[in-house]
Parts: sequence; structure tokens; C-alpha cells
Amino acid sequence: MIYYVNASAANHGNGSKEKPFARINDAAQVALAGDEVVVMPGIYREYVNPKNAGTEENRIVYRSEQPLGAIITGAEPLGGWKPYEGNVWVTRVSNAVFDAYNPYTTYVCGDWYFAPTVRHTGAIFLGDQMLYETVTLAECIAGQPDPCAWSPEKSTYKWFTAQDGDETVLYANFQGKDPNRDNVEFSVRRNCFLPDKPGIGYITLSGFNIRKAATTWAPPAAYQDGMVGPHWSRGWIIQDCEICNSKCCGISLGKYRDAENDMYFYTKHVKSPTQMERDAVCRGQYHGWLKENVGGHIVRRCNIHHCEQTGIVGRMGGVFSIIEDCHIHHICNSQQLGGAETAGIKLHAAIDVTVRRNHIHNCIMGVWCDWQAQGTRITRNLMHDNHRPEGVQPAQGAMFSNDVFIEVSHGPTLIDNNLLLSKVSVVMPSEGIACVHNLMLGSFTLINAGVDSIVNGQREPRYTPYHIRHRTEVAGFMTILHGDIRIYNNIFIQHYPVTDMHKNPKDSDYEVVGTASMDIFPPYDEWLSHFMMDREPDMGALATYHFGHLPVWIKGNAYFGGASVSKHEQHGLIRADVEAKVALTEMEGECYLNTNVYSLLEGFHTELVNSDMLGYAFEPEQKFENPDATAIVFDEDYFGVRRETAILPGPFAGKSESERNVNPFALK
Repeated sequence: MIYYVNASAANHGNGSKEKPFARINDAAQVALAGDEVVVMPGIYREYVNPKNAGTEENRIVYRSEQPLGAIITGAEPLGGWKPYEGNVWVTRVSNAVFDAYNPYTTYVCGDWYFAPTVRHTGAIFLGDQMLYETVTLAECIAGQPDPCAWSPEKSTYKWFTAQDGDETVLYANFQGKDPNRDNVEFSVRRNCFLPDKPGIGYITLSGFNIRKAATTWAPPAAYQDGMVGPHWSRGWIIQDCEICNSKCCGISLGKYRDAENDMYFYTKHVKSPTQMERDAVCRGQYHGWLKENVGGHIVRRCNIHHCEQTGIVGRMGGVFSIIEDCHIHHICNSQQLGGAETAGIKLHAAIDVTVRRNHIHNCIMGVWCDWQAQGTRITRNLMHDNHRPEGVQPAQGAMFSNDVFIEVSHGPTLIDNNLLLSKVSVVMPSEGIACVHNLMLGSFTLINAGVDSIVNGQREPRYTPYHIRHRTEVAGFMTILHGDIRIYNNIFIQHYPVTDMHKNPKDSDYEVVGTASMDIFPPYDEWLSHFMMDREPDMGALATYHFGHLPVWIKGNAYFGGASVSKHEQHGLIRADVEAKVALTEMEGECYLNTNVYSLLEGFHTELVNSDMLGYAFEPEQKFENPDATAIVFDEDYFGVRRETAILPGPFAGKSESERNVNPFALK
């Protein structure tokens, strides 16, 4: 059955074409498996709470009749402004508007939140620009640029809130604009399209513009909400949507809601937040965390931007999912929020998750896979400018910046055929990682660091789980030994200057590009020689090696501009005598990579990489392979062009490929 929705229709419609519903949520209460909800262009100021699930064979489809024409917003118009002082105006709103959730008395806070607890979950918008919240009215009146904001000019637009009896009082500095003439809105709803119950699976959301919700901070050991998401279910498809201006998260792919574990550290204090993460993983099994029940989502061709925590977040609920062909940009740029959950994509337990052909830029981090990046593949993405602009100061509680961060995971994690053009390419306080056929202008950082803590004068290991191959069931827990890294057929260019020679690979902002940081790890043969393979083992003697570094494999890489070279490099090309030029330009929304590096590779070839060459990640004993356990052969480049017998390092199969449009959306 097809239900129709039209914002301009009269109330009490029946969903027919002749008498459409006026609200999407009316259709969401009656749509059943196999039904389609067609939404006409218009602004839908409502929270859509789907009641029923589809099935794998018969999905429930919610479709904007005109691409991006149907706008689902968590905001309401905000009028009645009166001049207050200087460029500041004031208005009052009855708290009855907010029902049980008032975003102007609710603070952004919780586990792993490191910034001061002074920001509210609500926000004021001038057009599509989210204003900057101030702690005092005087700060709002002053309207000075924020030295930590990625756009200092925009940060002069301020707002402040206070409570007065049953009213919320809102002040805003519009920098000379008249809010009674311009479009001013304020967020009032926590979510836009997200079921409040788990198990509402197999829904397709297509072509909507979703924006301006008062979402809450979404750490991993808590119920994670976003403007849109499947809650805790299976098989959603979110496609061709624009998702923007969330106070915290745009899309949430998980997790379950559990009152006993929700924000446990923040509310009870007595157990460490890391232990709460382990509890959350194990309690997930109780909540049905199985491949048959949860995950398997697809997020594709979405434009996700200007959210202040993450573009996409997920804890366990995003397993077996695909994020592809998305444009994710300008995430956590106000720097008003800070903590360990900020990135374009931030996933815990990205088991068998594929992140491919995305354009990710101007985010505090590009992709952050934290814990359990097992079977994760990050491939054919364009990432750039995922670092603070020049002259911008780090904010209190802000994280460091990079293109890819793999944290305390045992792998296998595969990073291949990407353009990693930011100052830091890969942060890897992890093991079981393979970097294959990437172009890297940035460094490796947090090598042999960023895992365990020294507390009360003793080492406190951070044990993290690994899983049954291609499943969610926990197979074991182990701390990170470091190493177990494969680096094949990449191009390393020292593109950015080294400004601090005192930094080392243990630092998050180490600036030296290349592989010399891997010299602390042994080669495979040396590592294996300690394990008494020719006789009965001596458990005590072997303990040194059971808790020692794991080996590395480095081969077929090319180094330019003074990029460092590991002593383990086999068959590498080192060209410190020539200048490798790389410039990314944008024309009419398309990105072009201009480089001479492929001309400098002339005459150098390496060998084809496949799953057999990469072998097994040590702890889970799982191959670097596809989610269906079939082998990977890296015989296609960034564009999908076939690599023939003359294999070149880097993401392109040949020189001509390097001169093409590198916008990922043009790759299909």
C-alpha cells in the first residue's frame, strides 16, 4: 500500500492521494511491511517515530517525492525578538513548548566528554548557521571571535539562555541583522526520524532533508541518539539524504538502551569508563547483539555536514554495515563540544563494516574506529583538511586530528586505495592493521602508545575484545601488544613541513611521514624464532615474547620529499632527490588531484597484493578478507581500474589515472 503525506494538507487525512496525511508520523504509525510512504515537498516540524518494522523481503520505504524537497526538522521558528543591547536581541518562549525535554535546561555532558559542561543541547540558527553559545550574557553582547572556532568570523554570532519562571529567555547577537526579518529558528526536538523502541528494522529512508535537532552527547556506554537512525535493529537503508545541523550527532547506528549501564561512569563514578565499555560489550549479548538481529545497515549518497559531535556515530549497532558514496564534512568545527567521540564517522565495534568511496574533509577527524575494528575496511576514500586551520587554537577537551584513527583494536583492519591528504594519515594504537596502495601526505602516530595507563604507580592494561570471525560473539579479551602491521605498495610524501623535531612517533601530532616509526617492531622470522617451535615450550621463558611486540611487514612502498624509510622496507623506491608535488583543487564541486608523483615512479614496479600475502591478524586469527570470508585481490585501483602486470604503488593503476577527477561520487 502507498500512503501519501503533504505538509499543506488538512489534518485528519487518511493517507490516500486525495486526502494525504499532514504529518509523516501519522503514516509511520500505520505503515506495515511492504508499504511505501511518499512525502510531498514541504517543511515537516515533527518527530517521526516509526511503529512497525519491515522485513528483509518487504521493506517499509519512506521516500521524499522530490529529492530533498521534504524537510524534517527538529526546529521551530523563533520570533518576537526585541532589541536588548548593541547587536543583541531578546525573546521569551513558554516552556510548555518543550514537553518533557527542554534543550535549554539540558546540558551536553556524559562519559568521555572533556569540555566544560556549559553548553545546552539546544541551539539558535540564523538561516542554516548555528550560532555559538556563550556562558555569560556579557560574552554574548561582546560578540568576539572564538580563537578555537574553525570559522572565527561565524563565531561572532552568539547566543545565551536563562530560565525565568516558566519561560526560557533567549538572547542572540545577530551582528547587525534584524531577526524579525531574517529566518531564525531554534531546535526544540531531540530527534527527527528514529524509533524509540528497538527492533524496528528494514526501513528505507530516501531523499529527505533532515536538520536542526537538539541531540544529546552520544558516548559508547550510553544510549546513542542522533537526528536519524535505526536505534537497535537490522537492515536500514538511509540514502540520498542531506543531514545537517545536529547539536551532537547526525546519524546514529546504535546502540541499545540499558538503564543499568547508561552513562554509568558519569552518573555513578565508581567504575572506570573503560570497564564500562567492556561491560557494554558483554551486556550487548543479553540485548540480542547477534548478526541475525542487529546491523547490516547501508548509508549511501548522503550529504552529512555541520554536526558538532559526529556525522555518523555507532556503538555495536553498526556491525556488518556499509557507508558509501557520502560527502561528510565540517564536523565538530565550532569546537564548543569536546571529547573522545568526535569525528566525521565514529564507530565502536565496526565489525565487518565497509567505508568506501566517501569524501571526508574539514572534520576534527575523518574516520575513527574505536575498539573491535575487526573485518573493517576503509577503501577508496578521499580525505583531506581533517586538521585545524592555521592559526586556530585547540579547544579545551578537543581531540587531536587525522584522517583515520584505529584505536585499541586487534584487527584485521584494512586501509587501502585511499587518498589520505591531511597532516596525520593514520593513528594506530592498535594491531592487526594493513595499509595497502594508499597515497599518504601525513604521518603515522601513536605508535607503541595511546593504550595503557599508569595509575597509582602501576600499569593498567586496556584489555579490549575480539570476536568469533565474522560474528559478534566475543572470542576473548587482550591488551594491545603493538605491531602486527602490514604496509604494502603505498606512496609516502613529506608534504607538510616538520616544525618540531622533538616530537616522536608516540605523539598524536608527530609530523614525520613514512615508515621509520616501525623500526621498533621485529620482522616475522625474528619474532617467530623465540617461540621454541622445534621443542616443547617453556611457559615461563616464553612470557617475555607472549607480551612483546608483534612483527611488521613492509614492502613495495615509494618515498618522496624526505619521507622516512623503515629498516624493514623490502623493494622500496626512495627519491629524496626530486620534489613530489601534490595539489587538490576544486572546480564546480568536483575535486582534481594534480601531481607529478606518478611520473617519478617510472620504471618502478611492485607485486600484486592479496589476502594470502597479508595473512592473519594475530589475536582473532582472522584473515584480511571480505565479510563473506572470500579472498581479496587488490587488482582494482581507486577508480576501479584494473591493475595489470606492471603494479605501481599508490591508489592509481597508472599515470593517466592520477590526472582524473578524484571526487569519489564520480567513481561508480
